[in-house]
Amino acid sequence: MSSILKIRDLKKIYHTKKSETLAVSDFSYDVKENEFVSIVGPSGCGKSTILSILAGSLKQSDGSIIKEDSVTFGYMLQDDCLFEFRTILDNCLLGLEINHTLTKENKDYVISLLEKYGLKDFMYSYPKNLSGGMRQRVG
Repeated sequence: MSSILKIRDLKKIYHTKKSETLAVSDFSYDVKENEFVSIVGPSGCGKSTILSILAGSLKQSDGSIIKEDSVTFGYMLQDDCLFEFRTILDNCLLGLEINHTLTKENKDYVISLLEKYGLKDFMYSYPKNLSGGMRQRVG
């Protein structure tokens, strides 16, 4: 079975004006179709950094990531990071707004997902009105 994701020699260095911190070094991994992968390790070992690079919210310092076109990434942050001033629906649409890909079809799909996850009745509510578990589902 061939790999749908190949990570080779991934490296991430965080820079400040006074120093640099090596967060990930020489990380390589292959993921095959239908595999379920978890990244486990102690606090500060680079788990979130690797996920952020794969999801595209951080740029790696070195290394390569080769993936099939069908591969997409997403992950749940430890904190739900919802904007308290946006409704549940508006929070769910934020990524589409940022990427300039918000269409009626995409919005309808998001609403269908809210219904699927038992949140449709809360889509015009604000995060403070939801339980922790509901907030995680929105996130």
